[in-house]
Amino acid sequence: MESRLAPESETTSDAIPAPFVLVPPRIAGVPLVVASPHSGHAYPQDFLALSRLDRTVLRRSEDFCVDELLAGAPGVGAHMIHATFPRIYCDVNRDSDELDPTMFTESLPPDRTRLTPRVRAGLGVIPRISASGTPIYRTRLPLREAAERLARLWTPYHAALSALIDSQVAAHGACVLVDCHSMPSTGLRAYDMPDFVLGDAWGTSCAPAITEAAETCLRSYGFRTNRNAPYAGGYITRHYGRPATGRHALQVEISRALYMDENGLTPNTGFGDIRTVMTALFRTLAGIATDLPRMPGAGAA
Repeated sequence: MESRLAPESETTSDAIPAPFVLVPPRIAGVPLVVASPHSGHAYPQDFLALSRLDRTVLRRSEDFCVDELLAGAPGVGAHMIHATFPRIYCDVNRDSDELDPTMFTESLPPDRTRLTPRVRAGLGVIPRISASGTPIYRTRLPLREAAERLARLWTPYHAALSALIDSQVAAHGACVLVDCHSMPSTGLRAYDMPDFVLGDAWGTSCAPAITEAAETCLRSYGFRTNRNAPYAGGYITRHYGRPATGRHALQVEISRALYMDENGLTPNTGFGDIRTVMTALFRTLAGIATDLPRMPGAGAA
């Protein structure tokens, strides 16, 4: 995996590389999939030309280096997947029909118009605003731009993630998806922001034992945790978390202050410690995953 712990070079090109990276387990596999959908940092030149914002401002929407925080997951037997493209370009934690009609030169087809609160806020599958709330684009986009991004990035990422989960359910009878993100340490009113937020869609996306084990593990290191507030889980958690079919999903939000300089976009001295904690969390969840009830018809683990 490419490292960004040293001073980062610009990652800009005329084309996005392969839309995701898959890292297989390094030991006998367990039914655990670890994902980072928002840590991609390959910015196409044509996107930068369309944007009124410079690259530094755009990068504040990334889950900076979260893929590297997850690097220990394959060592505990998990499959790992992370996106290579930035979320501000195409957000795979949104449904593909969460398109903002105010962004495009043409009218959206009726079946592609779903004005969810996220779309109304400018944070649809093709975001209209940056993390700071600033409009991204100089002008409206042709609708084909959205269609191309979805076909080239959104669809392959979800096809790969779905295939990973299905293969684990087929082999083990169950699968736990841990969808990992980072969150700003300040700025959300009415919340005394914790160190970690565990989102299980208010108890619907995974077995209670999974959330409880994650919370116990993190608190054993002295971290403050919340459940579901202010992040209960996005599209990925809610779409793939179907415990009745053996598919469990937990979203994990990590406070950026724990591992990075939020202004300078560089790792801080806590980075290695948080990577160690995340590996311990995955080891805990790997043990829980192997003990989950098996779905009928699964093969030998």
